[in-house]
This record gives sequence, C-alpha cells and structure tokens, in this order.
Amino acid sequence: MARNEQERTSKWVTDPEVSVDNNFECPVEATLAVIGGKWKAVLIFHLMTDGAQRFAELRSKTRGISDRVLSRQLRELESDGIVHREVFAEVPPRVVYSLTEYGQSLRPVTEAMCAWGKRHMAVGAA
Repeated sequence: MARNEQERTSKWVTDPEVSVDNNFECPVEATLAVIGGKWKAVLIFHLMTDGAQRFAELRSKTRGISDRVLSRQLRELESDGIVHREVFAEVPPRVVYSLTEYGQSLRPVTEAMCAWGKRHMAVGAA
C-alpha cells in the first residue's frame, strides 16, 4: 500500500478500539497527514468558526475549490474522524457537515495558523 493511501485509510480518533498509525517520526508530519493540503485546514476553519454547514455553504466559502475536490476532502476528513457527515431523511436529502469532538481538538492549531496568517497578511500589505 502506498504511503498516501495508508495515510488516507488510517483512523485518527482517540477511540481505544481504533488503531492509530504510528509510522511517523515527526509529529508535524503526523498532523499534516490529516490536515495538510490546500483545502483541509480551510474547511476545518470554516466548520470551526461557523459551525455545521451544508456542502454548498462550504463551497461558497472556499473560493476556487471544485465540487469533486470538496467531496474528496470532506470524505478524507470524515475518514480521519475530524468531520461528521449527517444525512437527513428528507426530499431532497439534506447533508450537514460538522466537526467531531476530535476535530474540535484542532482548535489550538487552527487558531495558531490564523494568528500567523493575520501577521503575515499585515506584513505583506505594508
């Protein structure tokens, strides 16, 4: 199995019955395996700051993301235990995405990235 495939299929939850992938030598590498890439941290930020949202809401807040990529990123975050996908039995079906408790544990990481980004944006604007 390729490393990327292994990372995608690993479970990153704190449930003692789920095995955690410990093949990383660096904790930053382990973190980036879950939230790395162009969109995942942005999606986590929007779910963290705005709460549960539908697919179209996330797409409109994430400028430049395609439906296909958004679907894949949400599936991977769900597989890693970060995002919960709730389907309501309605016509048409309604699907809402939210952060799990485990996903909420990324709050300090997300806040640190926001603070760094604000400082960086201020320096770039000067």
